Amino acid sequence: MKQLLSVLFLSALLAACGSKAETSPFVNVEGGHFVRNGQPYYYVGTNFWYGAILGSEGQGGDRERLCRELDEMKRMGIDNLRILVGSDGQRGVTTKVEPTLQEAPGIYNDTILAGLDYLLQEMGRRNMLAVLYLNNSWEWSGGYGFYLEHAGEGKQPRPDVDGYPAFMNAMSKFASNERAHQLFYDHVKFIISRTNRYTGLRYIDDPAIMSWQIGNEPRAFSREALPAFEKWLSEASALIRELDPNHLISIGSEGSWGCENDYACYERICSDNNIDYCNVHLWPYNWGWAKPDSLIENLPRACANTREYIDRHLAICDSLGKPLVMEEFGYPRDGFSFSPSATTQGRDGYYKYVFSLVAENAEQGGKFAGCNFWGWGGFAVPKHEQWQVGDPYTNDPAQEAQGLNSVFSTDTTTLAVVREQVERMNKVRNITNENN
Repeated sequence: MKQLLSVLFLSALLAACGSKAETSPFVNVEGGHFVRNGQPYYYVGTNFWYGAILGSEGQGGDRERLCRELDEMKRMGIDNLRILVGSDGQRGVTTKVEPTLQEAPGIYNDTILAGLDYLLQEMGRRNMLAVLYLNNSWEWSGGYGFYLEHAGEGKQPRPDVDGYPAFMNAMSKFASNERAHQLFYDHVKFIISRTNRYTGLRYIDDPAIMSWQIGNEPRAFSREALPAFEKWLSEASALIRELDPNHLISIGSEGSWGCENDYACYERICSDNNIDYCNVHLWPYNWGWAKPDSLIENLPRACANTREYIDRHLAICDSLGKPLVMEEFGYPRDGFSFSPSATTQGRDGYYKYVFSLVAENAEQGGKFAGCNFWGWGGFAVPKHEQWQVGDPYTNDPAQEAQGLNSVFSTDTTTLAVVREQVERMNKVRNITNENN
């Protein structure tokens, strides 16, 4: 009864919000909740960073597979995809995604641009939504290091060669490097001002885009850089808003983990008027909550830490009146195996727990509106543990073992957990829609 009353209250709130949500083809935020076509929008999504590459007709392109993957996700009720706009820099780097979109500042690979156009066309046809991220703090798609290098900082260290301490120390310079920022802003202007060659729609007019995201896991990489980091995020979001008044804007933050464990910083960057909703990521293995040799045994600790982490961020979202999306979370296969045939008891348990937190909060009218699990490997069959040019794309980027965190079409037990969550979130949608 408590859940039903909470959802009914949300329906009444949305009904009183006026005509904006009723007439807009874009996802909006009303009363701290997502609204699409005048109705509350809750979703189960996934990460599909390689979608634009699959959509191309150049190296790495496979439009037949792309359409097959989209059809399968749509069939399952997965309708929200978090996607990399494109990789930056030269090709031939072992741990970097390729082909790259931006080979040098302002020099673009047109086949990837066409791939992004095609992807958005096909998503629009299936009534699916894209969250497009424009930058990356990590090396696997260029990002920070690419812009620093072209801003005059010289060749940037890479974790696989120089180690993470050297890499993170170098990346901490991005927060205050105005030349690097300007190069990034030029890229933002180029992408957001684009017109889709297949649909004829300007990107700013395309309802298949839910949100522009400043970057994938943007970080300051040092506490000293936090003030400059906050300033940069504010400038970037203001530019995106100036270019595109129609779409939502999000940061792509991991939460406090991406703010040097400073919750006050997270609250400040999320409170910016140009930021429409909040993000959080969760990686129990990466963060030391679960060990490779005891993933199933460590599951209770991973879940307990997850609950604490989520609760603290939800409290901030409640105070700001903004929705929260868990847009990345993953758990390795049992035994830390990379084989698609390995069991996924630990992952299934973790997914089920995370999904329960999202659904329970949504059923009570809370701010938890959606989740994008990491991530969709679909019909790919990895050829090598280390990705090589010509291998099929999984959702494990080139710097990670192929099969580490991807969910393949053969992972029947994991997909059953996903389908259960889709059905649960659909019930929330249906109740609110019936009473709106």
